Amino acid sequence: MDLEKFAQQIEQVHQRTKAFDQCVGESSLSQKHLLVQALEDLHTALEELHVAEEELIAQNENLAIAQNLIEKEHQRYLELFDCAPDGYLVTDTDGKIIEANRAATNQIKVPKKFLIGKPLSNYIPEEERRAFRTQLLQLRRMEQIQEWEIRLQPRHGNEFDCSINLTTVYDDQGNLLGWRWLLRDITARKQAEEQLRSIQLQNLQLQEATRIKSQFISVVSHELRTPMNTILGFSQLLLRRYYHLLPPELKTMVERIVNSGKQLLALIEDILDFSTLEADKLELQRQEFNLVELVTDTTEQLHFLAKQKNLTLAVHTNIQNPIIVNDKDRSRQVLVNLLDNAIKFTNVGGVFVEVRQTDQDKLEVMVRDTGIGIPEAELKHIFQGFWQLNQSTTRTHGGTGLGLAIVDKLLHLMNGTITVESKEGEGSTFCIILPRNLNS
Repeated sequence: MDLEKFAQQIEQVHQRTKAFDQCVGESSLSQKHLLVQALEDLHTALEELHVAEEELIAQNENLAIAQNLIEKEHQRYLELFDCAPDGYLVTDTDGKIIEANRAATNQIKVPKKFLIGKPLSNYIPEEERRAFRTQLLQLRRMEQIQEWEIRLQPRHGNEFDCSINLTTVYDDQGNLLGWRWLLRDITARKQAEEQLRSIQLQNLQLQEATRIKSQFISVVSHELRTPMNTILGFSQLLLRRYYHLLPPELKTMVERIVNSGKQLLALIEDILDFSTLEADKLELQRQEFNLVELVTDTTEQLHFLAKQKNLTLAVHTNIQNPIIVNDKDRSRQVLVNLLDNAIKFTNVGGVFVEVRQTDQDKLEVMVRDTGIGIPEAELKHIFQGFWQLNQSTTRTHGGTGLGLAIVDKLLHLMNGTITVESKEGEGSTFCIILPRNLNS
């Protein structure tokens, strides 16, 4: 409208200039020179007004374009504000809500038209409002707050945990106008944190229970081993010194005491080894030895067990350099456990041991039997402590179920691995791989 008035004013000046020009033509010669000069000045002023008009029109067009961009940006801001996934509020210095987006109204469960003008403290649980109002007073001295956790009480529904990021709003003169609030529902995060704390507490309790269990097993095993060695020692002494003096019935009794004592001592040793491995207190003794000789000697020592069940026990080696660096005694313990298990769970056929080289840095020992085998569903459990196939197996074959668990833990310490392939009723094959050098 101002531009139109300006154009009209220019037109009026133009019309007056024409009238003035006509008057000049009709004026006397004495005044004509002065009038011509005035007319030229007037024409010049008129041209300048035209130039100003064009500049004003251009500025007005630019202003209209800028206004349009501002309106579009404002609309974009409103859309982003309203469609944001988190709740956004704007409040004055008293905490009254001036603006709210859709997510905030959904969180508080109040329509926007009823939310505007209400104090935010209305939606804080009653027992926490005093602390909230106190915090509002302190906000006047703060620029922003990150991750302020409060509880919100919607009009309908349950309270929920809310994380707030807050920014202070000032006018052009630096006067405090209010605050912008970002509200984020952290109920899921709180539940996850509570679950994590519960799991951590359970882990600590389990660790403590494991420590106490290991300590108890270790103490009890040591206490059992001392009298057991005494019983075995005197029983073996009776057999050596007075064997020819004892009647057959007493000889049988003493032999049973010795055999049962050895079995019991072996169980105690297994429990001690397992508790030591569980506590990570076992240290390996690194030394160089011939793996083929160790396998051959160990197999020969257990040959009598296979002979008692009429089983074949055979060793096959296919290796040029059998020398390795590892813990010899623990390697023997691994072999004894595997061979003893194979013989124990095999009634027909035999047990076959093979030593071979897989690559330049590793050797493989395979123990294969034709025994009862392991169901596929239970293969994943066999290296767990105190596990056996079923109760009937435990009653038939005895044992604590620690043998394979000890083997697995020992091989882990020795930088080795163990795998098993088995089919129920057709036997099992255990394959251990040892590094040629423990430190490699």
